[in-house]
Amino acid sequence: MDNRMSGHSKTVSDFAAHAGLYSHHGEGPDNMPDRYMPTRYMPARPRTAAAGKLDGQTRLLLLVNGLFVAASLFSGTFLGVYIWKASRDFALLGWFTLVTHVCMAVTSWVAGFWVKRGRSGTCLRTGIGVSAVFYGLVLLLGKQAVHYIVLLGIAQGIGIGLFWLGFNIIYFEATDADNRDRFNGMTGLTGSLLGMVAPWCAGYLISHTAGGSGYRYMFMASLVIFTAGVLVSFLLHNRKPEDNYDWRLPARIWRKPDNPWHPVIGALIAQGFRESVFVVMIGLLVYIQTGSEMKLGNFSLITQIVAFAAFYTVGRWLKPGWRRVGMLVGVLSLTLAILPFFFGMGYKTLLVFGIGTALFFPFFLIPMTSSVFDLIGTREESVRQRVEYVILREMALNVGRIAGMTVFIITLSASRAPSVINWMMLIVGSAPIVSWAFMRNRLIPQHGR
Repeated sequence: MDNRMSGHSKTVSDFAAHAGLYSHHGEGPDNMPDRYMPTRYMPARPRTAAAGKLDGQTRLLLLVNGLFVAASLFSGTFLGVYIWKASRDFALLGWFTLVTHVCMAVTSWVAGFWVKRGRSGTCLRTGIGVSAVFYGLVLLLGKQAVHYIVLLGIAQGIGIGLFWLGFNIIYFEATDADNRDRFNGMTGLTGSLLGMVAPWCAGYLISHTAGGSGYRYMFMASLVIFTAGVLVSFLLHNRKPEDNYDWRLPARIWRKPDNPWHPVIGALIAQGFRESVFVVMIGLLVYIQTGSEMKLGNFSLITQIVAFAAFYTVGRWLKPGWRRVGMLVGVLSLTLAILPFFFGMGYKTLLVFGIGTALFFPFFLIPMTSSVFDLIGTREESVRQRVEYVILREMALNVGRIAGMTVFIITLSASRAPSVINWMMLIVGSAPIVSWAFMRNRLIPQHGR
């Protein structure tokens, strides 16, 4: 919930990615109260009687986001299961995910030039179109899709990278301090409802159709929804061109001594390190343990309901002064939630993990995301280069995702023993503690801000 970002605009959706419920990769603003969003140097709009209301462009952006998330949730929850059923190969699924993350990182970096030229709407629309092409390829290839994993990973990575880069920039530019809270609330509500309903409906469809036709209907539905998203996105306006794109900003920040972004980059890498592995493993383990897509749909429904309640409560009551303690509670609890796997793997154990993650993930994600975007908003120069800094954030996350998936592939290529998998999940799942260690000093509210 990147998510983003992640403000990533869909907290419950980002929880699903981190819990491993579907193969959406955590891009976009996180749904959180406006007090968590940096607005100090954001361009202000003149106050009018309609201040706080959403205009036509922001309502269109809500609709486009809803269509993209709906299509991703509907099929993405079961995409890993589909690939695994056709191949019975964890490593192959890992390679698909690895290629996707690499292409997401490269795409966001390259497309930044495009967005800086005022083509954020076109970038978003192209991302939806490429995502539609991805599901079209899956439909066309059918069970032979497992032989084209690299091609499919490239298509999915490009689509996701383009969409969330365009969305994040339009989000920042189309909202302000008066209506951002309302926008985030609407995206959070939409994402929550879709996260509860879409995977369950997909599981029901697959379970009640014969001969694997349910998967074809599911992918076809996503293709249709993505196509509708492309058509609606033509109504979004491109933004005004800005300054020249700074291709070397990430490298320059990394080389500069004592740059405040150094610990933030480390924290984001650790966040992505956990995310990539759990995206692949949890939903797949639920299916392997139950042999039922319907059970996976039920798992998603239960955990999403808990996540919605948890994000609402934490977002409402966690004050900036409690970020440091709140995030520490969250990261320790997320790690403890993995321990039941050592006492036996089963549906009930996975459900305990899913509910535990749903309850405590907001304590991690909200302070983490808030602090990163606070840093972007502290200087006029960084706000002016918001495209580059959003891309820097996504690149750091993707470095972590690539590293995590590399560990996943190497581990499962060496051994598939339950004890080995459990230890891998515990080590990878402890990465949020590293994020907290990097961010602990940035979680203290700064005076005068």
